[in-house]
Amino acid sequence: MEIQLKFKVTDALYLRDPESTDTGKSIVRSSIELMGEIGYEQFTFKKLAAYNHTTEATIYRYFANKHKLLLYILNWYWNYIFYLSQIVANSAKTPREQLQKILRIITHTDENFSDLLDYNIDTLYEIVISESSKVYLVKEVDEINKENVFTPYKDLCGYIAGIILLVNPNYQYPKSLSSTIMETAHDQQFFSMHLPKLTDNDTNEHREYVLEFLKNLVFKLL
Repeated sequence: MEIQLKFKVTDALYLRDPESTDTGKSIVRSSIELMGEIGYEQFTFKKLAAYNHTTEATIYRYFANKHKLLLYILNWYWNYIFYLSQIVANSAKTPREQLQKILRIITHTDENFSDLLDYNIDTLYEIVISESSKVYLVKEVDEINKENVFTPYKDLCGYIAGIILLVNPNYQYPKSLSSTIMETAHDQQFFSMHLPKLTDNDTNEHREYVLEFLKNLVFKLL
């Protein structure tokens, strides 16, 4: 029996649920592939239409603009990471082990369920590393936030913060540390890959380097 993992994304991000049709899923899949190739700045619905062998009008039936499409992709990803984190945490014997396993998940140095997914998780992770900050480092972030489009990310960070408190109930800044872990996982990998002199990594093992850096940072703090 074939099993496929599905994650619900807030309807504030789309005009028609892309998960409801093969065309919608194809648009999202092609968006991930194309954005991974050319980046968010160069990405347009015109280019996406040509890449997906469809029309701009068809894409606009699902998404109002590319910012909401990027947010949709990232929301899907955060839901996936949250789901995966809960699974590995439940298999751990101690809170410290739970946190160690989650660090492996967010740095993509652990196993995943890519064979059960509709989308390419490695390409999606590359987009998260290079593009995710662009959905909230915008002037309109307060208005965007009112649509609850950052809820999956907040839920994931809140879940990690809860485990941090299990490791050290007296730690004063669990939420700040949790969000710092997430952002550092992306920023340090981007630097390691493209601006290595901003890191201490002298190898090509970017994910493993970031994992070891985070373990050193987190567990010395706790």
